[in-house]
Amino acid sequence: MQITVEGGAPKITNEHHEDLAAVPCSHSLRCCRQNPRLRRTGKVSLVDERSLYEQQRPNHPKYAGVWYEIAITNNPYQLIRQCVRNEYTFDGTKFNVRSTGIDARGSPMTRNGQVLPNPFGEAHLSVDYEGSWIAPYVILDTDYENFSCIYSCSGYNFGYYSDFAFIFSRSPTLADRYYRRCEAAFMNIGVEPSRFSKTTQGSSCPYSSHRSW
Repeated sequence: MQITVEGGAPKITNEHHEDLAAVPCSHSLRCCRQNPRLRRTGKVSLVDERSLYEQQRPNHPKYAGVWYEIAITNNPYQLIRQCVRNEYTFDGTKFNVRSTGIDARGSPMTRNGQVLPNPFGEAHLSVDYEGSWIAPYVILDTDYENFSCIYSCSGYNFGYYSDFAFIFSRSPTLADRYYRRCEAAFMNIGVEPSRFSKTTQGSSCPYSSHRSW
């Protein structure tokens, strides 16, 4: 089985190059518990996703504002590679998101999307960027003022799973105590810290130019 990306969407084929339907499973953390790679760690937690979401939902207005990407697991759908700055605007129901930064060729890039309630009523947010496909957006932990730990897992036919994780900060740097808090949240569901790579941020980034992109 092989997975490729065409037009921002996953395409799954078998050894005969026949298309296989990519059917996401329903809950992001349920997918996590079924993911064989995470199950092998022996650390997959039974996080109460609905309780977590209900606690966070009244605080969604506090989540609006600017979030910088500090670290990320391997993710072919993240086309902005450096200096990633996400601006969240809350309209009372959903977040409109404008992401800016530098792509793999070193060129400025802007992507627009939404973070919104799951359209099927599941107990998590979903993220939907232009030219991509909708995916779960689970805030494992946040204090709304300094950091956010985000997890997304989708399951498909034939036992294929894809999962991605992000560490966000309100500034281009993140204090070690908050980074460790995200590491603990991810380890609680079986995501090892070694999977993360730091995102380039700081003085080399043209943040002042982002508004004109």
